[in-house]
Amino acid sequence: TERYAEQAVEFIGRKRSNPFFLYFAHMYVHVPIFVPERFMKQSTNGPYGDAVECIDWTMAVIFAELEKRGLDENTLVIFTSDNGSRARDEGGSNAPFRGTKQTSWEGGIRVPCILRWPGKIKAGRISRELATAMDFLPTIATFTQATFAPAGKIDGMDMGEHFLGRSPTSGRDTFAYYFRNDLRAVRQGDWKLHVATGDECRPEPMCALYNLRKDPGETTDCSASEPERLAELSALADRFREDIGDERLGFKGRCREPGRVDKGIPLTTYNENHPYMVAMYDLEEGRTMCG
Repeated sequence: TERYAEQAVEFIGRKRSNPFFLYFAHMYVHVPIFVPERFMKQSTNGPYGDAVECIDWTMAVIFAELEKRGLDENTLVIFTSDNGSRARDEGGSNAPFRGTKQTSWEGGIRVPCILRWPGKIKAGRISRELATAMDFLPTIATFTQATFAPAGKIDGMDMGEHFLGRSPTSGRDTFAYYFRNDLRAVRQGDWKLHVATGDECRPEPMCALYNLRKDPGETTDCSASEPERLAELSALADRFREDIGDERLGFKGRCREPGRVDKGIPLTTYNENHPYMVAMYDLEEGRTMCG
């Protein structure tokens, strides 16, 4: 984490004439967690909490560098996660949502997203609108006035007006929950329909309808009491199958080809002979592995 922070600071400080984009994917709080000793003394939630403290320190370093270089008020910082916590014994929690990482329950999919842009985004504002990480691409393109002409269809939406507080709604009303190539659930507004459950190798059919506004923990199945809503979301699921596919039921759909960067070079590189994960850290497990 500290090495990533050093590389990020060096990148921010480079001389350039165009806007920059820094994608900083933390190793923490993914396991295994090897935290420097000074962060082990700052939390009351074990190694997981210590790792969060280390991430907080990293963000402070980034913010200080932006301010130092006069970029603070001209830089949008987006802080989010790729999935919910495993919520086992590591110290994470997805409360009040049901489920964990690698499930289509809200605890596996719904994550916090914090946007920071001094002078542009009002501090303390909370949005309960639906948005996805897919929306970052068109939104950032608009903010930077970048030429944006995707070769194929994308599923992202420009959220700029909502992020800036100029529109009360995000414009996104539906979402499809996939596990790899299997459709597992669909959402429309406050309603969510689960159509399959289980792991990758053993998906099982399912029919459970929840009102996420009244029941974010997905505890009360409304499929029997809301037949019209059930029919609406079942039809929505079929539309997603036709568009994106559903391998479990034999729908191929029209896959979106990934964008690629020619000769892309990451800020950091990996040397398999260097013990990055354990050499700098102080947990007993790290010392045992190093020995």
